[in-house]
Amino acid sequence: MKDTVLAAEVVPYQVSLNIKTWAEEDRPREKLLLKGKAALSDAELIAILIGSGTAKLTAVDVAKLILSAVGNDLNELARLTVKDLMKHKGIGEAKAITIVSALDLGRRRKETAAVAKTCITCSTDIYNYIKPQLLDLPHEEFWIILLNRANVVMKKESISSGGVAGTVADPKIIFKKALEQLASSVILVHNHPSGNLKPSAADISLTKKMKEAGQFLDLPILDHIIFTDTDYYSFADEGML
Repeated sequence: MKDTVLAAEVVPYQVSLNIKTWAEEDRPREKLLLKGKAALSDAELIAILIGSGTAKLTAVDVAKLILSAVGNDLNELARLTVKDLMKHKGIGEAKAITIVSALDLGRRRKETAAVAKTCITCSTDIYNYIKPQLLDLPHEEFWIILLNRANVVMKKESISSGGVAGTVADPKIIFKKALEQLASSVILVHNHPSGNLKPSAADISLTKKMKEAGQFLDLPILDHIIFTDTDYYSFADEGML
């Protein structure tokens, strides 16, 4: 009789270690689908990577033990090697490789983001930054560069593409995109395939209109660059803004 009671007590305990018996909203994968990745703890995200636990520990339990061993510091976890991770019960080579790979992807993403941050300090910075998009084009294109309060580029975007003689830039579209990105300032850029640096009457009129609208919206136009393959014209440098 005593053995029967013990068996009855042990079975529920063993079953509870299986994540599949958890409520759907508590299982890491289902929780991510239902509530989004931000709702998951670090341990739950790692549990998704390793997939399964041991006979006595769920994947989440294993993940918690790994995190505990590094003081719950993801930076310390990222320093562990495959062999270091394999010292934990439930972590074989394949699971260790998965964790190392995922953490290194995160590191590479941060490095890419750091490289991508460009600070605009002068007209030459603008020219060099937009050069890959406008160099050697046989037609005109109009681009905007959106900056934050520190003059760091948030985004660059093509507004229009036209013929050899010109292209249309709609101020409403330009300011709509700037407001959507919560930009603090805007830089206008368009190219002259002919190589002529002199602004046209239309260029001057558009710049004036954009400057006035920007002042009203508290979205200043910092510069308007006319780009050619060998040089550029800056409205700001020439006192035209």
